[in-house]
Amino acid sequence: MRNTALIVFVLSAFALAGNLMAATAQAQQFSADLVTVGAAGAPASAPGKIYVADEKVRIETPEFPNSFLLIDGTAPTAYLVRPQSRVFMDAKQSTRLTRLFVSVAPDDPCPRWRTMAEVAGIAEPIESWHCEAGDKETIAGRDTVKFDATSPRGRGSAWIDRQLKFPVKIETEDGVVFLLENIKEGPQPADMFDIPVGYRKFDPRQLLEWLKHSDIWVEPTH
Repeated sequence: MRNTALIVFVLSAFALAGNLMAATAQAQQFSADLVTVGAAGAPASAPGKIYVADEKVRIETPEFPNSFLLIDGTAPTAYLVRPQSRVFMDAKQSTRLTRLFVSVAPDDPCPRWRTMAEVAGIAEPIESWHCEAGDKETIAGRDTVKFDATSPRGRGSAWIDRQLKFPVKIETEDGVVFLLENIKEGPQPADMFDIPVGYRKFDPRQLLEWLKHSDIWVEPTH
C-alpha cells in the first residue's frame, strides 16, 4: 500500500513538473503586430507581423514583400525565406530586425544581441557591448524594463517584457522606433518556424562565381 502511494506521489510530482515546464514555454509563445515609426513620428510603413515560439521567431515585414524571416536563437541562425522561388538564404545584414527581435535574458539582453550580430557577420568583442537597466515602464499594456544598450555600432534603447523574455519596443540611435502591438499569447504552429520541405539554400557567392565565368562578366577596373 505504501509503495502504491509512493508511486502515485512520484507520478503526480512528475506531472506537476511537466505542467510547469509547459506553462513556462507557452509563456514565451505569442504573436503581435510589428509597427515601425520613423524619426519624424509617423508610421514608416504598413505594420508587419511577428510570431514567437520560445527561441524561434518569424517576422513578416513590408521590407521584404512575399518573403519572411526565420530566426533561431539556439542554433543560432537567421534566414530570409522566399516562397515564390522556394529558396532561403542567410539574412546577414539585410535587416537589423533579425539582430534586435530575439528572445533575450530579461536581466542582460546584450549577450544574445551580440550573438545575433555575429550571425549577421558583424564581429565585435563582448567587452564592447553594454546593457544598463533603467526604469520599469508599461508598454502596450505590458510590464517592461528599459535597457540602454551600447555597442561599437552605436546606442539604442529596448523595453524588455520580463514575462515574454522579449523586447516589445526598440528605439534606435537614428530615432526609428519598432513597437509590438496587439500581443496575443498562446501556442504558435510549429511549422511556421521551419524551412518548408523542398526549399534549397541560395548562396549569392555561387551566383557571383557563375557570372565571373560567363560571357557577360566584365572585370572591374581600378
